[in-house]
Amino acid sequence: QVQLVESGGGLVQAGGSLRLSCAASRGSFGFYFMGWFRQASGKEREFVAGIGWSGGPYYADFVKGRFNISRDNAKNTVALQMNSLKPEDTSVYYCARGRGSYTPLSTEYNYWGQGTQVTVSA
Repeated sequence: QVQLVESGGGLVQAGGSLRLSCAASRGSFGFYFMGWFRQASGKEREFVAGIGWSGGPYYADFVKGRFNISRDNAKNTVALQMNSLKPEDTSVYYCARGRGSYTPLSTEYNYWGQGTQVTVSA
């Protein structure tokens, strides 16, 4: 069993930055692909960014140039640096471990954190 814990969410003004972190409190990332997803109220969960043990990163078009994902395999942590935040980035952000290699499909991730709220005010 793998337990993922996110941290770093909060309230920020448009144009500001936040850094989200995800750590494995139990188990490890192993060689699996790690992804960040988000889900806004009333919307489906969507892929934001992901990174493999040695490959990637991959980004959704709507965050390219603004977000940066990084991974520390030794520490079993993955971070999402979010810059130039917009009100439409307001969501609950989730860290997840995939079943294998890169995919933006949430159904291909089998371990999820509890989520952290990011709110961007106009």
